Amino acid sequence: MIKIEIVKGPITPFPSDDSRTQDGAELIFNGRVRATEHGENITVLEYEQYEGMAETELRNLAENIVKRFPVHDLFCKHRVGKVKVGETSLHVVIWSKHRQEGIDAMSWFIVELKNRIPIWKWAILEDGSRIPSECAH
Repeated sequence: MIKIEIVKGPITPFPSDDSRTQDGAELIFNGRVRATEHGENITVLEYEQYEGMAETELRNLAENIVKRFPVHDLFCKHRVGKVKVGETSLHVVIWSKHRQEGIDAMSWFIVELKNRIPIWKWAILEDGSRIPSECAH
């Protein structure tokens, strides 16, 4: 099963599920806003999306991962709008039979999400100026 949501406002995490007796691993990733960007103090990150396309591409990526890796389910929530320092901007849950396949899938999913999904982020500095926030790793 795949669940994809792009939300405005705080992310409510997907609940843990103890009924999954065939899954030995439930991996949860919460991406949070750091206090600095490129060595500068920030107040928020502002996420923008290509309306309509971002959610479709995120769903396509999730469908690809369950074909590429032996995972059973992937749930993802990505936030748009202004996200304050310390708040969650990305929440991903992956269920798999074993931990390593889940870890590999999670890592691949997040890298591909940052490279392929039309969601952009801007760092808002303490003086109110806006700089692009790019992931270079």
